[in-house]
Order: sequence, then structure tokens, then C-alpha cells
Amino acid sequence: MDVAARQREGKGRAAGPVVVGVDGSKASDAALEWAAEEARMRGATLRVVHSWSLPTWSYSAYLPPVAFEEVEPAAREDLDRQVAQVLGPSPDVRVEKELREGPAAEQILDAAADAALVVVGSRGRGGFAGLLLGSVSAQVVQHAHCPVTIVRT
Repeated sequence: MDVAARQREGKGRAAGPVVVGVDGSKASDAALEWAAEEARMRGATLRVVHSWSLPTWSYSAYLPPVAFEEVEPAAREDLDRQVAQVLGPSPDVRVEKELREGPAAEQILDAAADAALVVVGSRGRGGFAGLLLGSVSAQVVQHAHCPVTIVRT
């Protein structure tokens, strides 16, 4: 029996969701696309996690005027835009979008507590492009309680 037939009968379903961490980068676009296909094949929910934190710009006691109340809504807009651009307006998989405040690796791992699989891109927005793994993907691999897939662009 093929995968689609098992899914129609309710067999072969994942024990938990496929969790993917995104940050708006091309690497996370590739991870999101890969995770969506994996969730489809497993008959699982796709949980898309985007973390945000307040920007830290100051080296002194003076903090420049920043519209802090705009950071979270902007992060929500980034998450919604990325999911729509990569998966389209009507993805053929159940999608849960989670916007979380805090360090990316910590938030991905927390969202993956019940996951069957975690997916991350090999490099995100920061750091040195020549490295094989970013700090977030390295931390997720080291601390996840389920299998982890790192998608390279």
C-alpha cells in the first residue's frame, strides 16, 4: 500500500507535528518548503515557528527612540508573508503559525516538545556565510528530542 493510501486509512500518521523554524531568509524558505512536503507525506500538521526579540542597538545607557510596540506586529507580518510566499494561499497541509518571543533555538525547541521532526535551514540571517551550520541549527541538533533535518539551499 502506498503512502497516500495509508494516510487515507489513518495509518502511517506522524505521532506529532513537523516543526520548522523560519526567519525570512532563503535558507528558511527552503526549510519551510521541505518541511511542508514532509508534513504532507506524513499526514502531519506543519508548525511554523518564527521568533522575535527586541532589537539591541545601544552601547551606552542612551536608548534611541524605537517603536517597540511595532516589533511584534512586524514579526507577525514577516511570518505571514513568508508562509504565503513559500506555501501559497491554499497549502494542502494543515499549518499552525507560531510567533514566539525569545532566542530562536530555544523557541524552536520549545515548540518541538511534541514534534515528530524538526526542520531548520543551514544558515539564517546572521553570522558568517562560509560556516556549514548556523548557531541556531547547531543548538537545535544538539538539544532536540526528536529527529532533526537541516536543509541546505
